[in-house]
Amino acid sequence: MHLALRLASGEIRIGGETLQVSNFLILGAVLFVMGAIGVLIRRNPLVILICIELMLNAVNLTLVAFARQLQNLEGQLFALMTMTVAAAEAVVGLAILVDIFRVRQVDDVDELSDLRG
Repeated sequence: MHLALRLASGEIRIGGETLQVSNFLILGAVLFVMGAIGVLIRRNPLVILICIELMLNAVNLTLVAFARQLQNLEGQLFALMTMTVAAAEAVVGLAILVDIFRVRQVDDVDELSDLRG
């Protein structure tokens, strides 16, 4: 009964402390908004890639928070799969950027949209 009351009130018990799920959701939302703003404003391809990773990590934080609140492992497994995809995306994205920087010396994403033969 005590566990059901804790889950109904939106709290997560970690170690000896009890934390509110809303704290994790607010942190996830702030991180996601920072990543989205970085993708929209910045022009450096490497910074855009890092901002996308920040957005994926924010989503992972919310998935793990909800999974912990509901005492369900499916959200944590989905977050683990998302981290695997994010790592693969980072490797492929960095490889493409290194190849582009070897051929052309560009620092702006808009310059990369020009096709040259």
